[in-house]
Amino acid sequence: QVQLVESGGGLVQAGGSLRLSCAASGRTFSNYAMGWFRQAPGKEREFVAAINSNGGLTYYADSVKGRFTISRDNARNTVYLNLNSLKPEDTAVYYCAAHRTRIPTTNSLFYDFWGQGTQVTVSS
Repeated sequence: QVQLVESGGGLVQAGGSLRLSCAASGRTFSNYAMGWFRQAPGKEREFVAAINSNGGLTYYADSVKGRFTISRDNARNTVYLNLNSLKPEDTAVYYCAAHRTRIPTTNSLFYDFWGQGTQVTVSS
């Protein structure tokens, strides 16, 4: 069992930056691929970024490529998402998720554990 707690969300102006963190419980964090997803009001949850278990492989949605960076610190059981050049359309609740394999995936159905989410609001 893995428990995930996100933090770092908030209100920021367009063009600004935020850093989201996701702290995981348990001693097997380094065995899990991790992902970030987001859900805007009235929209389906969508993939944002994913990283494999040792941090050497990352995937990004086209909409965030070049602006967002996913990373992880296995010693701290934490995965991060740096959000730069934020746009109003990035406004959403951001969720981190753990996938019980070492290989990341963009499909939310394959993730086994989810955090409660953190709100990111970008004003124009």
